[in-house]
Amino acid sequence: MLAILNLVLPLFGVVFLGYVAGRILKLPLEGLEWLNIMIIYVMLPALIFKLVSITPVEEFSNLSFITATTFATLVTFCLTFFIAGIFNGGNVGESTIQGFAGAYGNIGYMGPPLAIAAFGPEAAAPVALIFCFDNSLHFTLAPLLMAFHGKSEVSIGRLLGEILAKIFTHPFILATIAAILVAISGFELPGALDSLIDILAAGAAPCALFAMGVTAALRPLKRVPLELAYILPIKQIVHPLLVFGLLLVLAPNTSPIWIHAAVLLATLPVATNVFVIAQQYGVWQERASSAVVISTFASITTVTAFLYLIREGYFTF
Repeated sequence: MLAILNLVLPLFGVVFLGYVAGRILKLPLEGLEWLNIMIIYVMLPALIFKLVSITPVEEFSNLSFITATTFATLVTFCLTFFIAGIFNGGNVGESTIQGFAGAYGNIGYMGPPLAIAAFGPEAAAPVALIFCFDNSLHFTLAPLLMAFHGKSEVSIGRLLGEILAKIFTHPFILATIAAILVAISGFELPGALDSLIDILAAGAAPCALFAMGVTAALRPLKRVPLELAYILPIKQIVHPLLVFGLLLVLAPNTSPIWIHAAVLLATLPVATNVFVIAQQYGVWQERASSAVVISTFASITTVTAFLYLIREGYFTF
């Protein structure tokens, strides 16, 4: 257990430092915009590119793994969506945001640094695949379901174009595609460019985690939504168990590191993007923000617990 704490606490310690800095200095949240741009568009893509480009190409054709993990996310979303619908009288907009809160984990900021710290560089491939396909799923569900909520008259062609644009212009997905092409071609980057990517990749994790902490500090927690009573258990307990169960059934030959990385990513707290989507559509905004903050602090316990169980062999076929 001490080894798990030595792994987890430094990472959450960076989040805590960001939180403390945000509470003490209380600078405007807008001040984080350029840092977030640096993290999302430059540093984390560099980290993903660096790790994925040295991964054997054949590992990216693991369709059974992709099917199991993506289907687990979809089932988790649907479960939360329908439970929310029961309690809110069938409000599609609110149910959609709650569905994302139950299924959309912080796999961008927290996923790569935590999985790689826990399981080594070999975890880069499953993390990249889960990120690409889970985000493609979320980018598809959001405009489709919100069109029903707002009774939008947007044409099918335009809606499809928006979905494809969100998927194929996301910097993490572009970095993954570029890395796979480099791995296939065997192309070696010039030394100066390779060194630049190393520098950017090295700073990705601490900057992302620090920014998470600052964001949590500057978003006021006005109340604890009652809906978190079912959203948090679904996101941080049901989702990882479902991922493991579906991998057991649909992908029994999956390597242990891939299984462990998938389970770990499913335990992660509600993604900040859930609040962004809520803000974009003007639905469930304050409670989405609370879900992000509270689940982030709750994940200190759940992530540590699941890592301990993984290390003890409970999530191995």
